[in-house]
Amino acid sequence: MTHILLNNVCVDFPIYNSATGRSLKNHLMKAVTGGLMGSNEQGHIVVKALYNICLDLKEGDRIGVLGHNGAGKSTLLRVISGVYEPTGGSILVKGKVNSLIDLSLGMDSEATGIENIFLRGALLGLNRRWLSAKVKEIVDFAGLGNFIEMPLRTYSTGMQMRLAFSIATLQQPEILVMDEWLTVGDADFQEKAQQRLQEIIKKTSILVIATHSPELVQQVCNRMIRLERGALITT
Repeated sequence: MTHILLNNVCVDFPIYNSATGRSLKNHLMKAVTGGLMGSNEQGHIVVKALYNICLDLKEGDRIGVLGHNGAGKSTLLRVISGVYEPTGGSILVKGKVNSLIDLSLGMDSEATGIENIFLRGALLGLNRRWLSAKVKEIVDFAGLGNFIEMPLRTYSTGMQMRLAFSIATLQQPEILVMDEWLTVGDADFQEKAQQRLQEIIKKTSILVIATHSPELVQQVCNRMIRLERGALITT
């Protein structure tokens, strides 16, 4: 059974090239756009991107994460995805997580489309033999034709995103993490991309989506939280 449990999770980003003096220490925990600012024992500035986050998500939860830019939404998604380790507290994730953040991460502009399928697939933890059997499906869905044998640098931005989306949504996840609702490619591709996305969400056990849109949360989610300066202010 899928489950996400965050217990007083904190994420701090130390700024090592900026030693704090006495004046900054007197302003500990002042609000800044990207969280809260403090200092560590070594006297370096620390940005507290997440501060004492407690969440308990279970099967069937569709949770929308609201907040302004820099509130900590993307950091929270990356913690759930396993990209960031908490610097405080603990996190438990039961279930296979698929992250639709940074779709092109790990792709090489000098490598061909085919090579990038395997590069991106390896980053996603996909079995190479299984992925080999899915190459034609990926190429057909992305609509790349013979371009799949060309270097990625020869692709338009839309073509690159179509390929990245086709790889990222190939496998049905148990837990889906999204940073805003995806719109990829031209109008024709967007239609089938949205259809695939809706099908994935319908079958996903837990959905976590960060957004600026309360309307999207009302349409897609059954729970909402709001982050402000890295802290949870609404559940």
